[in-house]
Amino acid sequence: MPEAQNRQFLDFERPIKDLYDQIAQLKVTAEKNKLDLTASIDQLEEKILEKRRDITRQLTSWQKVQLSRHPDRPYTLAYIKRMFSQFTELHGDRNFRDDKAIVGGFAQFEGETVMVIGHQKGINTKMRQLRNFGMANPEGYRKALRLMKLAEKFNKPVITLVDTPGAYPGIEAEERGQGEAIARNIFEMMRLKVPVICVIIGEGASGGAMGIGVGDRVFMMENTWYTVISPESCSSILWRSWEMKEKAADELKLTADHMLKFGLVDGIIPEPLGGTHWDYDQAAEMMKQYLKPVLAELKAIDPQTRVRERIDKFSKMGFWEEA
Repeated sequence: MPEAQNRQFLDFERPIKDLYDQIAQLKVTAEKNKLDLTASIDQLEEKILEKRRDITRQLTSWQKVQLSRHPDRPYTLAYIKRMFSQFTELHGDRNFRDDKAIVGGFAQFEGETVMVIGHQKGINTKMRQLRNFGMANPEGYRKALRLMKLAEKFNKPVITLVDTPGAYPGIEAEERGQGEAIARNIFEMMRLKVPVICVIIGEGASGGAMGIGVGDRVFMMENTWYTVISPESCSSILWRSWEMKEKAADELKLTADHMLKFGLVDGIIPEPLGGTHWDYDQAAEMMKQYLKPVLAELKAIDPQTRVRERIDKFSKMGFWEEA
């Protein structure tokens, strides 16, 4: 988690940055003049909490999209470090190569072995390039499926963490069967005999998200989005410009509260005030406490019943009319 002086701030977080700047100035003054300004600093820190609370209360759809992409937001490996122990990463799809945009392996979750899989975007420019900004190639989805089948073989639950702007759209990905790889994952995840829990921790875009996003329970964190297309791409198609991205975000109904209302997800995991980027430890603890009873509930269900309920759950999604 970045220190205060290294934090990055979105436009609507500027009031918080101003308060941090005031605290930094007070600390310089206190050290220079040998003054005790602790009380003033404490007051400003209280104001920061209040401002984070105020911002959280009135976020627009577009602002939630921005928070889901916040450069300081924790990614899959940050959650694995804090929620799991004895993580052993497994590599490669046994066909082409190891895709760094998806990580996965066995780990301990509250004393139980699980398979954890998720998108990883990278925490700096070099790592983002290595991770392809969280946009997986077909081999990434094939690796994920290999790990899910391995978990099924040893009767271990699967937990997936979704955070991607979409599957990689490059021509080489299409040549290697991007569409088939995602479709195969959706098909196979429907039939996995072990409990499957999916959590959208950032961006949940299109088939890139669905490739590891089919489960008995699908949850979204509070400031995330989940839909077939990004607001920018939607804006460019409908209005021939990215300038309408905020309107597109509203019209797409892509936030967690909308997805829950539509019945496309099963719950919303709360975040620390202002977003997960403010407190990684608290964000991980909140997710852990949310998932513990869910995993216990799913384990108590007969595998055949669990698979049938999973298929029924996704089959009932959507709205349609017969003319």
